[in-house]
Amino acid sequence: MTKTEIVDAAFRVWGRNFYRKTSLSQLAKELGVSKPALYRHFENKNALLTAMNERFFDDFAVSIRADFESALQAEDADVGISTIVTSISSFFAQNVYALIFSLVNIYERNLDGHTMTQRLKSLGADMSVLQLTMEKKYTGDIQVVGLVFATLTFLMSNFHKTKKTMRNPPASEEIQNISAVICKTIKSGLGYSAKKTMLDFENLENQVEGMPLNSEPEPFFKAVAEAVAEAGPWDVSMDMVAKRLGLSKSSLYGHFKNRKDMLRRLFVTEFKHIIEFAKHCMRFSANPAEQLYLGIFSITVYLRSRQEILVVMDWIRTRKLDLGKPEKQTDIYKLFEDVDIEPVRDAGEDEKLCVCHWILFLLINTLMRESVCINKHAEFPFEKVQNNDIRLLYRFITLGLGGFIK
Repeated sequence: MTKTEIVDAAFRVWGRNFYRKTSLSQLAKELGVSKPALYRHFENKNALLTAMNERFFDDFAVSIRADFESALQAEDADVGISTIVTSISSFFAQNVYALIFSLVNIYERNLDGHTMTQRLKSLGADMSVLQLTMEKKYTGDIQVVGLVFATLTFLMSNFHKTKKTMRNPPASEEIQNISAVICKTIKSGLGYSAKKTMLDFENLENQVEGMPLNSEPEPFFKAVAEAVAEAGPWDVSMDMVAKRLGLSKSSLYGHFKNRKDMLRRLFVTEFKHIIEFAKHCMRFSANPAEQLYLGIFSITVYLRSRQEILVVMDWIRTRKLDLGKPEKQTDIYKLFEDVDIEPVRDAGEDEKLCVCHWILFLLINTLMRESVCINKHAEFPFEKVQNNDIRLLYRFITLGLGGFIK
């Protein structure tokens, strides 16, 4: 057994559960060795995690370095952008565990964008090349760059989920196809015409902001949401929720069967409230392009008022969270099913659902952009995301980079 074999196994074993547990015992079992055998190669778990970091950055840099240099030299901005996006997509399409590792490190804030960029730059792969390439033709707004990366992340994650690539490595044709889809989405969004997206945003926003929300949050679910926002869904406990409510743990079991039931009912209840509010607001217009914006903006208004729910929604966006099958089918991702999104009108159900997932993913990503790690001493700092940020998001969703031509 070599260090390389141990690191390979660590990516697989811990990646399967999104690093919720990083047990050396679990790793030893995978390798068919004793736990002390691992210590002969790594003095502790942190040393192994450091080796995984080094492996990830080395492999990623080697894979993309030449393509990034080529993109920087390209005279056509679209060719350069496509080269970069295809390079990153191809690497992560072939390396599902590398994708999981990188995302978990970012979402857990073990790494931030600046740290990753500096590390890759030191290895000859400068991520700022994407922004430099974009600026040849498009506005170089940092939020737009972030939406490009978020779109790549979402579509690549969806690819691995639907193809079940942990069990079935993707074929080269499948990798080429998903890379092409990602490039097309980034370039054109949903493929609207610019004329159709010229909306009276202020008027639409005023209509939504003038609407009262459904009701005050139920105390039980508010307490659950605040506990999840503080500790995360895997570490939240019935004790934490009971303490917030001033109840005994045994009293809480009179309302929830167990921890999973508590979380599932929170999510289903909040999804229902969001859907009701958004669909009501979407009826303010019969214009599909306006309905789409009304839906996006109404979710924004709801989550601004319930910021603990925003943090909970971010857990759903960024983690694989198994809450079991709900008693009743409630799916916020079908929120836009009644909107006649012309470019995907004739698409299959799976593609339409993917579009709804993508829209919500980008919206939560935008609203969480200014967030910090939430803990019991922190506030929810989301005031910096303004209405103009949501308008920019809408432009990217409908037009892609095509909405930002200089």
